[in-house]
Amino acid sequence: MTKLLLATRNEKKLGELRRIVAAEGLSGVEVIGLADVPSFPEAPETAPDFEGNAVAKARDAVAATGLAAIADDSGLAVDALNGMPGVLSARWSGRHGDDEANLDLVLGQLRDVPDDRRGAQFVCAAALVLPSGEETVVRGEWRGTLIRERRGTNGFGYDPIFRPDGEGRTSAEMEPAEKDAASHRGLALRLLLPALRDLG
Repeated sequence: MTKLLLATRNEKKLGELRRIVAAEGLSGVEVIGLADVPSFPEAPETAPDFEGNAVAKARDAVAATGLAAIADDSGLAVDALNGMPGVLSARWSGRHGDDEANLDLVLGQLRDVPDDRRGAQFVCAAALVLPSGEETVVRGEWRGTLIRERRGTNGFGYDPIFRPDGEGRTSAEMEPAEKDAASHRGLALRLLLPALRDLG
């Protein structure tokens, strides 16, 4: 069994990758998270783009543990906000990981934006770094529209206000397997599957 470290403490992200690995039949790969390895200094996310942050996190994880590692950086790019909050999505309100405050701020910023100009996309860059130094970086995008009030309790972050194109529901109203099949993170992680198959 090959251990694959997902460089996150977010249990929902871990669950996503574990479901995708299982669905693809990668029985020789065991996905673990940062809580499963000795702690190490985690550098702040300072790159100007998702790809830079993902690669930096994965490199740090490999250097500290010697394990193959995946890291992702993801966020919401709002058309009417010129692509923001972007890499600042998790700390848009000034406090890292405060989903409710981040949602309130984006909804407030879009209050006067008409429905036909509320387009947005979720973006995920995922990096796989191997102990050999080999690196694979991929990007997934999920287009949709931001609605005016929260709906649904599945997911996290901006999911309750993001309605994917072609969907009547928000991503927080979708079942986990449906979301995995369509989402930015699901797409990015599936793009890494050819490289992951070589691990197991």
